[in-house]
Amino acid sequence: MLRRTISAVSGVLAIVGVFATVAAAGAPAALQIRAASLAQDGQQLVWHVVTDEPFTPSSLAAAHQSLCVIMSRPKPAAFAGELCVAVHSGTRSHPKLFFRTLTRAGVGAGAAHAVTAVVTRTNTQNMTASLLPASIRAAYRSLRWEVVSTSTAPGCSATVPGCSDSLPARAALARLHTPKLVGCVPGGPSLVYGGSSKVHDIALTFDDGPWDTPPTTYFIKRLARYHVPASFFEIGDQISEYDPTGSVERAMLANGDMIGDHTWTHPDMVALSPAAQRSELEQTVDAIRHATGFTPCLWRPPYGDISPELISLARSLGLVTIMWNIDPRDWSLPGVGEIIDNVTTNARNGGIVEEHFGGGPRYETYDALPTEIANLRARGYRFVTVAQMLGLRMIYR
Repeated sequence: MLRRTISAVSGVLAIVGVFATVAAAGAPAALQIRAASLAQDGQQLVWHVVTDEPFTPSSLAAAHQSLCVIMSRPKPAAFAGELCVAVHSGTRSHPKLFFRTLTRAGVGAGAAHAVTAVVTRTNTQNMTASLLPASIRAAYRSLRWEVVSTSTAPGCSATVPGCSDSLPARAALARLHTPKLVGCVPGGPSLVYGGSSKVHDIALTFDDGPWDTPPTTYFIKRLARYHVPASFFEIGDQISEYDPTGSVERAMLANGDMIGDHTWTHPDMVALSPAAQRSELEQTVDAIRHATGFTPCLWRPPYGDISPELISLARSLGLVTIMWNIDPRDWSLPGVGEIIDNVTTNARNGGIVEEHFGGGPRYETYDALPTEIANLRARGYRFVTVAQMLGLRMIYR
């Protein structure tokens, strides 16, 4: 299907209204593609291309050239589309990407849409773009792909030599799979109270679970409904009682939430010997790993009690110590309205909100969430996990 699709659209790969139509003398050749790849890296789909000549979006537009990767499912009548470099919003030097669906007759119905991607270049002859498959309406299923460059200048057509180039010569298969989060890499400071004051991010965190009043699944589903990722700091000894199969914690990870270590029995860690401190942390890491396959890199000390030696020990075990800078004291059951007002009033850039999903009845915290989220969202905050706030690298397999 991909080869037929390429033939059908070889003269119209430039997206109307996206690529400029500046007149060019003669019929300049298409970019010659030296190397190309499309592969999965964790959650990301990564497109890499190297050309023989330098290019920018504006130079492509001026020369009536296009540079795209065309993708399709191996089975007929399935997903097919083109992801192309284009000028957008006045940016003429740094590449932006647009996507449009394809049919055997050419481009599909509807306008091309801009794709959220991280585009990097080490020189003007290469480009690497990383994006989520969902941004091009694709799932984690294998794709056939081919990078194509064409020239649509006057005198060019699909049959004129030099007016198109592609690599590989035959469509290649990129084998994709649903990524499984298995760990994260600690980085930056060993002790964290909040994120950057320059970034309008906020992290909701919850301590002392898993629990049953209400069940932890209530929190997971409510947060997912509002598209808010959160960070859950768990007591290891409670996992076997309240989540014996690990299904609850796996649901957290599947929804984009983060899991952290909150010790095995919730003691005052500073009062323990170094050996007991190590045991509290390691047992909980092992319990989380056994339940989910995920090894955490964050931990939160019970009661916020810390010492330099404890912070150093935790870091040696691959754990960053996470504190907070917004505390609605929901553990004291102050009432839903008080929780909402406290979080809203004290919200700040790089805010880490400390709340609870265990250790007692947490219906007030649960009931406060919809309004809490709405108030913060109305003020322009972006919800992130603590790991995202700190820019930590996730490990997938």
